[in-house]
Amino acid sequence: MALRVGVVGGGQLARMMIAPAEELGIDIRVLAEAEGMSAGLAATAVGDYRDAETVLRFARDVDVLTFDHEHVPQDVLAALVDAGVAVHPGPAPLAVAQDKLVMRARMAELGMPQPDWAAVADAAQLQDFLDAHGGRAVVKTPRGGYDGKGVRVVSAATEADDWFAALAEDARGGALLVEELVDFTRELAQQVARRPSGEVRTYPLVATTQRDGVCAEVIAPAPRASERLSRMAAEIGVAVAEGLGVTGMLAVELFETSDDRILINELAMRPHNSGHWTQDGAVTSQFEQHLRAVLDLPLGSTEAVAPWTVMINILGGPAEGGLTERFAPAMAAHPTAKIHTYGKDPRPGRKVGHVNVAGDDLDDVVYEGRAAAAFFD
Repeated sequence: MALRVGVVGGGQLARMMIAPAEELGIDIRVLAEAEGMSAGLAATAVGDYRDAETVLRFARDVDVLTFDHEHVPQDVLAALVDAGVAVHPGPAPLAVAQDKLVMRARMAELGMPQPDWAAVADAAQLQDFLDAHGGRAVVKTPRGGYDGKGVRVVSAATEADDWFAALAEDARGGALLVEELVDFTRELAQQVARRPSGEVRTYPLVATTQRDGVCAEVIAPAPRASERLSRMAAEIGVAVAEGLGVTGMLAVELFETSDDRILINELAMRPHNSGHWTQDGAVTSQFEQHLRAVLDLPLGSTEAVAPWTVMINILGGPAEGGLTERFAPAMAAHPTAKIHTYGKDPRPGRKVGHVNVAGDDLDDVVYEGRAAAAFFD
């Protein structure tokens, strides 16, 4: 009988698990939020992931439950565990991914390098932090933000008044997260896979480029990364995965600073945009690896298959028409490019696909990737 994996969430990450699941003979089933989602090919149920009964009903016929996102509420996760469902990653590590204040506190407990930070409940506390950190800082909403949402660089406490007002209206109260504005030279990402039985593998450290708070490009491995830097990033990734008990894929987003340090920016406990390059640039893609990990199967090799791989996101898509008519000219002009699309309609700023190119020359693969992706603008 085939192993059965249930994925909560019908987005592109679930979609990209389908092909490796089929190759491995895994029965993959998706609980989609609505009809017509990216992972609709494998959607066996449609429903609200915030409803415990809906998720429990979906989970009855799978061997393990995993996620396309980190937003499933803790009470639903607890109900799954109480019902004997194998949930990977589990509620405890997901609680860290769901709340940036919890994440910062746990990173401090683990002794991980990170920006100076504080929980601020009002404008006075935020102003105190600004005064102590050169007059500028980054303010974040602890929950729900991604791809640049829920993040502001401020130079006055009044610039977060609307967020403090929203906190005051929320009966649960709470605080915002404020962080020092890091003087970084570039952003990096370290991916780690971990099985419930403890096996861990790390992927090459990559460099990421963000535009308007959204990942635009990834280069693997990170150019000019010293052996020391790569080793430090891998050690941080493993320490976080083991310290939090993460099972499945973990992405640790990092700042490289002007004084040669690396600091943790964000965590993602699932396949991540910074790892899409692995589909065509590594022996084992992050999507296959995630399936192996949550099923507690031996992990695959994380070695690169070429000296360089670049991933270019297709953001927004064509202003007129769809993606389909762009395939033929893009493929004809750039036969080394591997094009991945998500079954989404074009919309400004939306991630609708990506292009991977692997090869021996960094300049060549970057050019080919950008040029191929440009066909979908």
